[in-house]
Amino acid sequence: MDMAFIHVCVWTLFAFVLTWTVLYITNKKKKTMKLADAVAEERSDDAADVIIVGAGVGGSALAYALAKDGRRVHVIERDMREPERMMGELMQPGGRLMLSKLGLQDCLEEIDAQKSTGMVLYKDMKKTVVSYPVDNNNFPYEPSARTFYNGRFVQRLRHKASSLHNVRLEEGTVKSLIEEKGVIKGVTYRNKAGEETTAFAPLTVVCDGCYSNLRRSLTDKNAKVISYSVGYISKNCRLEEPERLHLIMAKPSYAMLYHISSTDVRCGFEVFPDNIPSISNGEMATFVKNTIAPQVPLKLRKIFLKGIDEGAQIKTMPTKSMGATLSEKKGVILLGDAFNMRHPAVASGMMVLLSDILILRRLLQPINNLGDTNKVSEVIKSFYVIRKPMSATANTIGNAFSQVLIASTDEAKEAMRQGCYDYLSSGGFRTSGIMALLGGMNPRPLSLMYHLFSMTMSAIGHLLSPFPSPLRIWHSLRLFGLSIKMLVPHLKAEGVSQMFFPANAAAYHKSYMAATTI
Repeated sequence: MDMAFIHVCVWTLFAFVLTWTVLYITNKKKKTMKLADAVAEERSDDAADVIIVGAGVGGSALAYALAKDGRRVHVIERDMREPERMMGELMQPGGRLMLSKLGLQDCLEEIDAQKSTGMVLYKDMKKTVVSYPVDNNNFPYEPSARTFYNGRFVQRLRHKASSLHNVRLEEGTVKSLIEEKGVIKGVTYRNKAGEETTAFAPLTVVCDGCYSNLRRSLTDKNAKVISYSVGYISKNCRLEEPERLHLIMAKPSYAMLYHISSTDVRCGFEVFPDNIPSISNGEMATFVKNTIAPQVPLKLRKIFLKGIDEGAQIKTMPTKSMGATLSEKKGVILLGDAFNMRHPAVASGMMVLLSDILILRRLLQPINNLGDTNKVSEVIKSFYVIRKPMSATANTIGNAFSQVLIASTDEAKEAMRQGCYDYLSSGGFRTSGIMALLGGMNPRPLSLMYHLFSMTMSAIGHLLSPFPSPLRIWHSLRLFGLSIKMLVPHLKAEGVSQMFFPANAAAYHKSYMAATTI
């Protein structure tokens, strides 16, 4: 009996130790599980964790990123057909890096995207060739851009996102947000069948572009129309230097040409609200032939006119500027052009958007329950600050560069324009520094300020040479004043402390450099 009792005790103890060991190992595994598995286990219903309004570049990329983290994502897009846009056709090197970190780099394949290594800048029939720096040790990716048909790229992103089982991509028109006590609970939308219905999720992301009809219910920020971009496509042709964007400093502003496929060239220029020729009665085509084309270098002119001569569809689109503002409402966040816009002259919109997605995704990863509105609100506030080094750099250089490109009879303004051309033509650190900023390869506000100040001083030196007469001194003072007037409003709008505070820069670069491919 004693031995039997001892055996029972031993086996009971053994069973207890074995059970405890199994439970410990199981618990250990659960704690080290990825967020994807944790979130999937916690939810037993089919409700979405996130609703995304809009399946453009931003909505599709965000849907893929969040779904790879285990979130259940419901994307509602107004029109699932391939978009026909003349914006979002150039992905800067910095944008390609972000795309790669999101695991979406293959979306630039199979769409006949073209490699761009820099640009050719023309002024007064002179030209200078500038390239993205290839020896930038701080940029861990191939230093080249890609140009493409925007619609083809968007369709690739949509296909990649919808290939995930936890992404529901639906065609429908969102009519309004559902709000309860200051918290957004979901959306009301009309589905493809024309039925009005609702969808609910702990987090709603409004990513429906520059014409967003939901933005006004979340913020009082209004977009300012700066000018209008006019564009068309010349087909079945090839530029002499196809791997470069060709930018002409013309009048009243700039004109440009670049490949969007191996055979098609985007031709475009800028006009201002007080002088927009009519497209319908042929005034725009005449304006191109008589005013813009004669300023285009001869080797480009034939291609620039080819689309007009062949009756290509001419499109206009307002270029807008709008600073980023957080909504006071919880459970919702704005992204993309619905959130923040800058002049498209430097083609940084998609790059900033993908950067925002990387940051937001990383901040949301530790939160299993997106229904915790207080935690999510803190994340959104952190996101707004951490994004500043990239967004403020792109916004400031985009708006400043666009103003410098405007032709003027004012001697101080023209000196600033000439100074920009001379600075980019000078080579070395100056050229590589500006191109790194334009390409999103060095998103540092301090570097931006250094180069803008150096460019201004260079232009002043040119104005004062060969000797500083009273008139030249006067124009130099006016040029300096114009530079301050051009920069200060943008710096104020972006928030000087948020742009230059070292901790914010460190937090951004942690997201920018440390984010892993998913």
